[in-house]
Amino acid sequence: MLAIFLINGTIIMLAVLIHYEFLYRMSIVIPKMKIKHRFRIVVGVFGALVAHSIEIWLFSIAYYLIPQVQGWGYLEGNFDGSFMDCVYFSYTTFTTLGFGDIEPHGHIRHLVGLESLTGLLLITWTASFLYYEMQRHWNNI
Repeated sequence: MLAIFLINGTIIMLAVLIHYEFLYRMSIVIPKMKIKHRFRIVVGVFGALVAHSIEIWLFSIAYYLIPQVQGWGYLEGNFDGSFMDCVYFSYTTFTTLGFGDIEPHGHIRHLVGLESLTGLLLITWTASFLYYEMQRHWNNI
């Protein structure tokens, strides 16, 4: 159980650090861009989408590897065990869209719940960041 706790904590920590680095670097790069002010926000949106996708793929790797360890849990339902099914499951979980066709069982359920919470917080953080960037650059149109 301690191993699951450490793995879950490490995955969450990596996702938050990835997100922080993306937002921090975008806050430096966006003001220096030599493009129209309104397009800077578009760059921020695409940067945020890339950051979220990397974070989702990080969770996907965990969903792919954890079931290979006996007793740590598994995913079942409309799921063939492929990595792309893990990516699909991670996207629906991260965005809190919900899962219905794939169900977690065992200790992996804890990571699924934590991914939903992490996704909610990181998406909200992105929204705050983009709002701040819009306020900074919107008047310069």
